[in-house]
Amino acid sequence: MALKSKIDPLSKDEINTIHDASIELLETCGIAFKSEEALTVFRERGAKVDGQTVYIPQKMAENAMMRCPSRFRFQARNPDHDLLIGKGFAVQPNTGPTDIQCQDNGRRPAGLQDYINLQKMCQASDVANIVGGLPVVPQDIDLQDMHLRLMYETIKHTDKPLLSYCLDGRQAAQVLEMVDIAFGRSNVLQNSHVVGVSVNPLSPMAYGPDAIETMMVYARHKQPVFILPCILAGISGPVNLVGTVVQQNAEIIAGTTLIQLINPENPVVYSPSSTVGDLNQGQYITGSPEPFLINSANLQLANDLYKVPTRIMCGMTDSDEIDCQAGYETEQNLMMGMLTGANILSNCLGTLDALMVTSYEKFMIDEELFKRFHRITDGLEVTQESLSLDIIREVTSGSSSFLTHESTFRYCRNYWRPSVSSRGRHKNMLKGIGSEDLVGMANKKYKQLLQACPETMIDPALDEELKAYMSRKLE
Repeated sequence: MALKSKIDPLSKDEINTIHDASIELLETCGIAFKSEEALTVFRERGAKVDGQTVYIPQKMAENAMMRCPSRFRFQARNPDHDLLIGKGFAVQPNTGPTDIQCQDNGRRPAGLQDYINLQKMCQASDVANIVGGLPVVPQDIDLQDMHLRLMYETIKHTDKPLLSYCLDGRQAAQVLEMVDIAFGRSNVLQNSHVVGVSVNPLSPMAYGPDAIETMMVYARHKQPVFILPCILAGISGPVNLVGTVVQQNAEIIAGTTLIQLINPENPVVYSPSSTVGDLNQGQYITGSPEPFLINSANLQLANDLYKVPTRIMCGMTDSDEIDCQAGYETEQNLMMGMLTGANILSNCLGTLDALMVTSYEKFMIDEELFKRFHRITDGLEVTQESLSLDIIREVTSGSSSFLTHESTFRYCRNYWRPSVSSRGRHKNMLKGIGSEDLVGMANKKYKQLLQACPETMIDPALDEELKAYMSRKLE
């Protein structure tokens, strides 16, 4: 049975207070939408529009939140990988690192081959449930071509639910066309939820053209939109953490309102992703405890009041190498992410240096960390058998021992075991075996994983069709 407790930083009254403050902000301060098409949608539905500022009335905002489905099926090309988003945990790739790091070559700008490797690793992983996104941003391909090439490589090497990233409207539509091709042009975009997208408000209290175009294209194709404010408290949001909670909530509600006006009941994933700014140096940080005070409060609003699916970033560290700091900051963030009730966990597979780097070795280490915490959140199952009364009676009567009891032999392999961590390393080193450290073991594991991956997961006909589509769009 799942762990009973989770982290709820707010009381019921505080939830309502923050909601009311968010609505007040939308009604009196408004939020900028830098798109005439979006302004027209709001204006025609009765919202006050002044220049690029939209003043969203309470009824419109609350109706939008109520229209969002509490769960949705995220369909994969392989039905065995379908997900029910809104229940339990799912894990997606990292988003946004520009560099890659490994023990052999150190840190360097990421390339397309690194992107391919990470898609293969996510496909092979028994932790990652979602593929695509931007686990690294390849620095060796043209930005104008990147959206097509990355979706092609994701389709080629995976068959799990797909994630894309924010683009302009034309590029977003092209990505959806490629997904339609991958699913056999079966009208899948109108009938199923098969590809999600992450978009960021332009904090404070604004949405830029690309985010708006992406949201509108995906909503018109009935695909899930993840809304991710990335506010820096003290820089792009109030220095007071509660103020940032209010602003973050208002920004998510505003984006959700536009999506629901375009396509009522379109899936939206409430995705608080804010942190505090390092005001000594004016930089982005991820290892501080404060981000989870902000984001766990927002998650509680989503879970308890709005009842919509949620996502959180939760495996980050400010350390730029795999060291003690990386370990305890990642552990803090991953545990908090899992105990705050998020449905999708992001940036928890290999991130270093405040999301600037993805590490191959840390990917493997973070997989183990996730499995550790997943075992904890599984909790305990209390049944007549698990109470073990008969076993205790037998052993205490002197007829047996727990070590040799039949039940121990039956269930001893059910205990959790590490995948890269060592048990008894010093003892093994004295014997001249198993002398690799944690990073060395993770290095070996990720190479073995990649070596076992197939070269492609699509048939030649689909491969040719996707390449032909890209060639036409790049002419």
